[in-house]
Amino acid sequence: MSQHTDLYDTDFYQWTQEQAAALRDGKLDAMDLANLAEEIESLGKSDRRALASHLQVLVMHLLKWQYQPTGRQEGHSWRTTIHTQRDAVADLVEESPSLRPQRGALLAKHYPRARRDASDETGLALATFPDTCPWDVAQVLDDAFFPEG
Repeated sequence: MSQHTDLYDTDFYQWTQEQAAALRDGKLDAMDLANLAEEIESLGKSDRRALASHLQVLVMHLLKWQYQPTGRQEGHSWRTTIHTQRDAVADLVEESPSLRPQRGALLAKHYPRARRDASDETGLALATFPDTCPWDVAQVLDDAFFPEG
């Protein structure tokens, strides 16, 4: 096991600081390239997972908005959550524009989870909610869009 790998496994923070310093100083021979490449890939995957999570929460709240309209007046913060999730998606896509084309596929993939969660949180039968997402990405992300039920 190399000194780099050992530090990577035993003190990740220290490893990051040493790798950053070596990169800044141009000391490629002092860099743990294999683990560094893995961490860089992980950062991209993290952004993609965050995008999927924001879309899932957003759609869950849109479903609750449409299918349990009485909840809109009961002090639920659904509107705020919808805006917050839309803002988070916009921020992620602004920082990583290459995620933009993935929104539709992520929406379709995570819709069943949003549907399940909406059923759990509203107490409505799962069959109440459509099997596939009733809205396209543009609608889901449109600040003015709130489905009527």
